[in-house]
Amino acid sequence: MKKAILATKVGMTQIFNEDGTLVPVTVLQAGPCVVTQVKTVENDGYSAVQVGYVDKKEKIVNKDKSGKKEVVHAHGVNKAQKGHFDKAGVSCKRYVREFKLDNAEEYALGNEIKADVFAAGDKIDASAISKGKGFQGAIKRHGQHRGPMAHGSKFHRHQGSNGACSSPSRVFKGKGMPGHMGCVKVTVQNLEVVRVDAEKNLLLVKGAVPGPKKALVTIKESVKAEA
Repeated sequence: MKKAILATKVGMTQIFNEDGTLVPVTVLQAGPCVVTQVKTVENDGYSAVQVGYVDKKEKIVNKDKSGKKEVVHAHGVNKAQKGHFDKAGVSCKRYVREFKLDNAEEYALGNEIKADVFAAGDKIDASAISKGKGFQGAIKRHGQHRGPMAHGSKFHRHQGSNGACSSPSRVFKGKGMPGHMGCVKVTVQNLEVVRVDAEKNLLLVKGAVPGPKKALVTIKESVKAEA
């Protein structure tokens, strides 16, 4: 993997190609990300780049009666984290992730990674936390069929028989049953970058990307790119 970036999901829209074909796209606010640490084989045992994304809100307090305000630190950042960001010479970041890049040694502390690392036509893998659906039944959760809806039926939206009573006298693990749905990490592979807006750091990706609006999305170079 040679390129990766963190992004925020803006939403979906549609655009038209030069030949007039309508293409549904997901708009991603990609970067800018800053390098907060460069890991090397000598120091850490492997080569990687740690990046930060989205500035933390600064905590401001009044120091005297005159109303003069002074910035103390960012919200939710302890002394060790603040020292880590200060060493890199960057502001405190909300998201910190690590990428094992082939060219990690080419990066330096404070370097910016912007949307222009990708180009139209690139294949990417997008990962995000899917929308949480709460507790759902077997029909919605697993796509099972419902039973008869007549008045005499005592089986409408139940998941059906769970198992025989004598043998095996238990319910097998993995049985499709009601339960918590969504709110898990989902990766969609081989998505195509349709358009890149370098000035606004926007990526237009063909099709749907996991997660709700404003979700953090990890964009990586596709590992199974079609030739």
